[in-house]
Amino acid sequence: MPDVRELRLADTVRLHVETDGPVDAEVTAVLLHGWTLDGSIWHRQLTALRDRFGAQVRVVTYDARGHGRSSCMTLPTATLAQLGDDLAAVLDAVVPTGPVVLIGHSMGGMTIMEYAHRHPTHFAARVAGLVFVSTTAEGHTHTVYGLSPRIARLIRLAESTGAGVLARCGSRRPPRPLLRALRPSIRWILFGDRYNPADLCLVTHAVAHASLRSIGGFRASIGAQHRLATLADLAHLPSATLVGDRDRLTPLPCTVSIAAALPTTRRTVCPGAGHLLMLERPGAVNAALAGVLGQVLAGPAPVAR
Repeated sequence: MPDVRELRLADTVRLHVETDGPVDAEVTAVLLHGWTLDGSIWHRQLTALRDRFGAQVRVVTYDARGHGRSSCMTLPTATLAQLGDDLAAVLDAVVPTGPVVLIGHSMGGMTIMEYAHRHPTHFAARVAGLVFVSTTAEGHTHTVYGLSPRIARLIRLAESTGAGVLARCGSRRPPRPLLRALRPSIRWILFGDRYNPADLCLVTHAVAHASLRSIGGFRASIGAQHRLATLADLAHLPSATLVGDRDRLTPLPCTVSIAAALPTTRRTVCPGAGHLLMLERPGAVNAALAGVLGQVLAGPAPVAR
């Protein structure tokens, strides 16, 4: 059973953190979830890592501020910059020694980039490998929801207006009747050609536990981030990048630019899959994680150049 703890940050936000595996494991894998989700999204990866690596790998998941079982935050801290700082704090408190492999989905991948940008010395001393799942280093540059650019611009305008309203709603959660009504939309925007109804329930449950402030508040920061230059400085690390070719939020061009910044990354395109590869294509995600972790376990952590 995973060890559960609450980590209180400097601004009094409390993060729900779960660890699985021995504290003296050779490598620690830290899995970061996406916007409006929580750590439960990684359940298939937790099982796969435990089965494949046993005591060699310790796994850490946590719910980002304002998400899941973590507490809400003030609106000014609903930014990717703050999430990058939070990741540094989690590593200091929960994984104080040993090499770390960071795995980020969507906003989680952007959090990793922000951590690298804001804490380059800390990052270089700790991080030995990277896995980016359905993420981007260019904000909303390529996000057109699978629609025409003109319609996408209108949707983005409406989304920005709605996000501003939600951001002012504080720690309240989305009304459950509204989420039930939005299930078809959640299914369309997040999943590809096929989906498992149990996965849709899991995702809807996670969204139900995200604060309205986090749903609305993080939107501006996510849309504006540009960290390709930061990624280029990480090209020496073992890495993998995955995307679904039906992803409406972080489509193929997002991983093309990431792969250009990380020329040696192992890039995987999953046919028919959407934005939630850890649920839709767990085998591909598990293989990517195992590949990077295997590289790190096989030799010393790479030294930043």
